Amino acid sequence: MMGCVMPASHHASDATAVSRRILAGAATGIRPFIRAQGGAPDDVFDRVGLDGRCIEDSRASLDLAAYVNLLEQAARHTGQDNFGLQYGRGYRPEMLGLIGEIALAAPTLGSALETLATWFPWHQQATETRLTRWNGRWQLSYRILDGSIVDRRQDSELTMGMFMNVLRACLGPGWTPEIVFFEHPRPDHWKQHEAVFDAEIFWNQPTNAILFRNCAFDRPMPQASRENLARLTGELGRLTGSRGAPRLIDHVKGEIRRLLATGEVHVEAVAEQAGLHRWTLQRRLAEEGVSFSDLLEETRKTLARGYIAQRHLPLTEIAYMLGYSEMSAFTRACHKWYGASPRTLRGGLAG
Repeated sequence: MMGCVMPASHHASDATAVSRRILAGAATGIRPFIRAQGGAPDDVFDRVGLDGRCIEDSRASLDLAAYVNLLEQAARHTGQDNFGLQYGRGYRPEMLGLIGEIALAAPTLGSALETLATWFPWHQQATETRLTRWNGRWQLSYRILDGSIVDRRQDSELTMGMFMNVLRACLGPGWTPEIVFFEHPRPDHWKQHEAVFDAEIFWNQPTNAILFRNCAFDRPMPQASRENLARLTGELGRLTGSRGAPRLIDHVKGEIRRLLATGEVHVEAVAEQAGLHRWTLQRRLAEEGVSFSDLLEETRKTLARGYIAQRHLPLTEIAYMLGYSEMSAFTRACHKWYGASPRTLRGGLAG
């Protein structure tokens, strides 16, 4: 069974061991929550190869892929399709460990959000978090950069709940965002999301985000302390060592997934996001034995199977989400990948 991941200083010579980690504070309270949903926590931990004792120390490190899978398996095991949503709605900032303490110690709400966006990738590596202005609103966004982590809906919904509760810690329990973005398709029981966030929800977006108007950014945080903020950020930096990064191939897959939501998947945009010239990116991929078109097709194929299994999603909508302008093109792709049409595949997959 996989144990806890050692701190960065213990793995300085092993790049792959430090590239995708998350501090165990992200799983605070998951044992009793699984039980409350009628599940057996240790069975879920066994399914994903995690030692359940690891989550008892909020500053311990977990493998990010195993953590994300833990949430997905918990949803399947308990039969609670909106597991991450319900878990996140009650997830207070102080439960998050260091990154939650950092947000609460910031002097004002505005600095708390800026600090959260800056330091969250140290708490959870291979991750992008940003606080930006968008269409007259503030946007606090989040996405996992590693495209090899495919099934991550529960993590996305949990994290948006966490972010909302950081603002509620300052503005009160009645505060809600105006809009919420999710990168995954609309789930079956999506009305629960509208109820939890009391906001308009948009699905299949390039990133996960909460959007809101100006809201008292100068209001003091409840545990404001510049001294504690400096101490805690220093501790987080020393503990995790870096923001981490996925392998180039996995980064490219992640950017392809993001761009599929926009309908425009171009190698130039991926290269720019990776900080490389187009030709440099293509050369480096060739050195890995793959091409950009290979990764585009692999990403579509992987996402297609998961989408098709969600019976509430129309097949024509899935074709659009995968970047196909016509259903016939999607059907031809499925025949190439699986030897069957999307409709036939859906009949053979569990819902």
